[in-house]
Amino acid sequence: MPTRRLRDLIESALADLPSGPLLAAFSGGLDSTVLLHALAQSQAARARGLRAVHVDHGLHDDSASWSRHCRAFAEALDVELITRAVAVARHPGFGLEASARRARYGEIEALLAPGEIVALAHHRDDQAETVLLKLLRGAGPEGLGAMRALRRLGRGLAWRPLLALPRAALREYADQNRLEWIGDPSNADPTIDRNFLRLQVMPRILRRWPEAEASIAQSAAWARAAADFIDQEAARALARIQGLDPSTLRHREWLALPQALRDPVLRRWLRSLGLPEPTHYQAAELVRQLGEAAEERQPCVRWPGTEVRRYRDLLHALPPLQLPPLDWTAEFTGAELQLPLDLGTLRLVGPRPPQPPPRLLVRFRRGGESLRLHTGGHARELRDLFQEAGIPPWQRGRLPLVFDRDGALLAVADLWLGEAGARLFDQLDVRLEWHPRARPAGA
Repeated sequence: MPTRRLRDLIESALADLPSGPLLAAFSGGLDSTVLLHALAQSQAARARGLRAVHVDHGLHDDSASWSRHCRAFAEALDVELITRAVAVARHPGFGLEASARRARYGEIEALLAPGEIVALAHHRDDQAETVLLKLLRGAGPEGLGAMRALRRLGRGLAWRPLLALPRAALREYADQNRLEWIGDPSNADPTIDRNFLRLQVMPRILRRWPEAEASIAQSAAWARAAADFIDQEAARALARIQGLDPSTLRHREWLALPQALRDPVLRRWLRSLGLPEPTHYQAAELVRQLGEAAEERQPCVRWPGTEVRRYRDLLHALPPLQLPPLDWTAEFTGAELQLPLDLGTLRLVGPRPPQPPPRLLVRFRRGGESLRLHTGGHARELRDLFQEAGIPPWQRGRLPLVFDRDGALLAVADLWLGEAGARLFDQLDVRLEWHPRARPAGA
């Protein structure tokens, strides 16, 4: 019997679920209606404080009546329903459906209490469609593993207890329990990729291979297991080859990784830094440039939000950098000076404010500057100091330089102090402090 089978599945899944309150995502469609009804019949689900959430995207003229239907259905089940209205913003590269999904998940994620588990009504047909969509987009094992039965979502977890059941089983449950649900007309729009697969591709596949959905779901399970294993190995590999600065990676060791690990390690590294990941083409271009560039070259591959550069033995991952204007100059009296862009602040620190305040100038590198270090020796070009310190070339133009009124270079940020700078700062009983948002490697 469909009702008994589905309820047994729910009870078994609940028994294996981590502890925590339960929230059911409820659109009012067939799938979520069946899930909420089945959960409401479970004492174990109610013991977790079962509640439901309906997100109104406002994309259809009937969305307000759909919200009223969902509220009436939840009230009949004696389940608390939270309704949230969202404005769907179109994201570049995303269709309306994907943008709505992002808005919906964002709202649910914000609503989740710590440790709360949101139940989602995806089933085996959805899983098969997801695998095919990922395959058509060139996904690897992680993508082909499709939807996980349980995964982290914000402060809680996303749980899909129905992934083993076909849509037909949910329809039989709904008919047997005389449930009413909302029919969203957008589900019949063949211009949406998933609808095209569901309406035009899968029926033809199933006529030829009746067990196709079960077979695809099984392949997804194998791919998921492989992806989880690769992810574990990628974590170990990243720990081995990451530099002392987390934003660096030893590039030769990265290139030497097995191909199955190289891309996952790159993506795990970038995620840990909060940087956007590359397309497969951009990742391949990075491999090509690193393999072909001579030692003295400094290859760089960019994509929106990220730059990956090589300097010496290391890869550096960073958000796109801007150089301050060459003509930027500011007077500096020792009080905190806000530098342009994200370059932080500069100030003189001592037991008392210097009297009279010095009249200094701050600007950035224009080329040809040299400094006689306070430790002695002849004047050194900044280029040589930077190379010896291992400061990457793209950081050098972002270091503030302090000059006196006669144009003599006194200090390079708080990294190097010249003879004239040491005499002046000793006389004033102060020291120079630079507080950047991120100190460059080597500094």
